[in-house]
Amino acid sequence: MVDVEADVVIVGYGAAGVCAAIEAASAGVSVVVLDRFAGGGATAMSGGVVYAGGGTRQQVAAGVTDSTDAMFRYLLTEVGSAVSKETLRRFCDDSAKMLAWLEDQGVPFEASLCPYKTSYPSNKYYLYHSGSEIVRSEVAPPAARGHRAKGTGTSGKVFFARLAESARRHGVRVLTQTDARELIMSDDRVAGVRCRVLRGWPRAVHRVLSRYAAKPGLYVPKIGRKLHAMAAALERRFGRPLEVRARRGVVISAGGFVNNREMMRLYAPGYRGGLPLGTPGDDGRGIELGASVGGRVARMDNVSAWRFITPPSALQKGILVGANGRGVCDARLYGAAIGDAIVRDHGGRAWLLVDDDIVREARAQIPVETLWFQRLTALNRLGRGRVRGATLDEVAARAGVDAAGLRDTAGSFGKPPYSLIDVSFRSRKAGPTPILTLGGLVVDEDTGQVVGVPGLYAAGRSAVGVCSESYVSGLSLADCVFSGRRAGQHVAKESGC
Repeated sequence: MVDVEADVVIVGYGAAGVCAAIEAASAGVSVVVLDRFAGGGATAMSGGVVYAGGGTRQQVAAGVTDSTDAMFRYLLTEVGSAVSKETLRRFCDDSAKMLAWLEDQGVPFEASLCPYKTSYPSNKYYLYHSGSEIVRSEVAPPAARGHRAKGTGTSGKVFFARLAESARRHGVRVLTQTDARELIMSDDRVAGVRCRVLRGWPRAVHRVLSRYAAKPGLYVPKIGRKLHAMAAALERRFGRPLEVRARRGVVISAGGFVNNREMMRLYAPGYRGGLPLGTPGDDGRGIELGASVGGRVARMDNVSAWRFITPPSALQKGILVGANGRGVCDARLYGAAIGDAIVRDHGGRAWLLVDDDIVREARAQIPVETLWFQRLTALNRLGRGRVRGATLDEVAARAGVDAAGLRDTAGSFGKPPYSLIDVSFRSRKAGPTPILTLGGLVVDEDTGQVVGVPGLYAAGRSAVGVCSESYVSGLSLADCVFSGRRAGQHVAKESGC
C-alpha cells in the first residue's frame, strides 16, 4: 500500500535538500521531503557561510577585485581531484549567479568587508577571507569570498529558514519526524522510500529531544548523546510504517557520517577524539541507503579537522611547531589545513610559539574580534593553555617540545620571554577540535545521479563533491547549494516509473 506519492522524494532537509526541493518544484513537479528530525540539519547549526566569487554583488560593492579564473586557480589547490576540472570550472563560473539565486530565495548577504583574518567574523562583518587565499597568493590574487548570511551569532539558522520559506512558497511538502529506512526498487530503479513516522505525543516529545540533542549537544556531547538515545528509543517503540513512492526519483541529502562511531572507526580512526560537527542525523544512513542498492562510495577517509589559530588575528604572527620543534605549517592557513597538517604529519601534537608582544596584542584584540564562543577559546589559550619561559630552551622543556628543533625553527623570532600555546588535536587546554566527514556516494558530475543506480541522486555531504578533498569555510555550504540544485533540476526531468 502506497501512503504518499510524489514525482520527487528527497531524503534529508538541510541546504542540499532544500535547494533540490526548490529547483524540482520550480520545474513544475510535485516534491515531498522526508526528514528524521525537524529539518535544518547541520546547515541550521552552521555559520551560514557560502564560498562564492568571480565578482559577486557583495564583492563589487566592497571594492573586492576578483575573477572566476582566480577563484578557479586557487580552488584547484584545495579541491584537487575530488571533482573534474570541468566541474570545478562550472562551479566557479556559476558562483556569482548561485549567490544571486540564494538572494532571490530570500537569503540576506552584505558587503561589509572584514579588515582582519579570522575563522569567523564578528557581527560587524559579513564578507571575509574564509580560506587560505592570502597564503597562496602566488597561485592567484587573493580575494574575500566568504559570504556570511546576515544574522547575529552563527547565521546558518537564517540561511536555512529563508530557503525553507521559499520551498513552502513553491509548494514543497515536508514530512518531519520521518525516518527513511529502505529504498524501494522497481524494474531495477529506485522508486521510493520505506519509512518509520512518529505521530501524536511521541512526535512532539521527539521534536524537543532532537532539537536539544543537536546544537546544545554540540557543546556538551555527553548530554547530546543521551537526548538522542531517548529520541531513538521513541522511534523504535512508536514509529509506524510509511511508504513514500517517487514517480521520477529520489534524492539523498542526509549529511555525512561524523556521528556514526563504527563508520568513523572503519574509515577514519585517526580522527577519533574530535568533536563531531553535525547533528545526530549525520550518522551515515543516507550514504548506507545508496550503497544498499549498488551505489559506490569514495573519499570516506577524508575528514576535515578544524584547529583555528584565529581570532585573535595577532596569533598568526606565531610559529606552529610539532613535538620535535620543527615547523608544522604557516599559521595563516585556514584552520582545516592546520588541523590536517597536525593530524596527518605530526601525530596530532602541535604548539604555537609566540612572544609577550604577540600575547599583549592578541589580548587587546579579543573584545573586538571575537564572538562569545571564540572569546572563551581565545582566553583559555592565552591563559592555562600556554606555558612561558625566559628562553627557548626553558619554554620547550615546560611544554615537552624538543629544544634543539625549536631553536633551529625559531631562529631570530621575537624576543624573550616566549610562550608555547598547546593547539594539539586532542588537547583539552586548546578546546575541542571540530571534525567533519567529506566522503560519500559517487555521483555523475553532470546530473548528480548516483553512478550505476537509475532513479537515485545524491547531494551535499552524502555525496562526493567539490569539498571532498579539503575544506575551507563556506565551501561545503556552497557545494550543498551547487549539488542540491543540480540534483533537483535533473531528477525533475526523469521520465519516471
